[in-house]
Amino acid sequence: KKTGESFVPHVIEPSFGVERLVMAVLSAAYHEDEVNGEKRTVLKLPEAFAPFRFCVSPLLKNKPELVEKARTVYQILRKKYGNVTWDDSGNIGKRYRKQDEIGTPKCVVIDFDTLEDDTVTVRDRDTLAQTRVKINEL
Repeated sequence: KKTGESFVPHVIEPSFGVERLVMAVLSAAYHEDEVNGEKRTVLKLPEAFAPFRFCVSPLLKNKPELVEKARTVYQILRKKYGNVTWDDSGNIGKRYRKQDEIGTPKCVVIDFDTLEDDTVTVRDRDTLAQTRVKINEL
């Protein structure tokens, strides 16, 4: 039976996908800042979402003693944390920039002091602070 009333149905079509969530996280984490007059792109992902927790690098890749020690530190961190990467390409500044862009929170650098006192330089992505830490305290 027709009553002559007009009825407009309410249709709700929620849309939710993992892609939107990932894009929201990446957008919130993306930052650009300036350090010493140079533009720096940083993906400040929370440590739990970062693709790698640490990046291990020898200061110089043409010094076998540094590379060997760096491989040892890499294996220690890999066993302890799992998501660790290795980078010996370019100079140390370029390595830092690359790791900043992919969101790695900490870079561990093996240098000549490491060979003497078993400490490494740990650089923080967000603060740019560099501290010396004993290998067994990583």
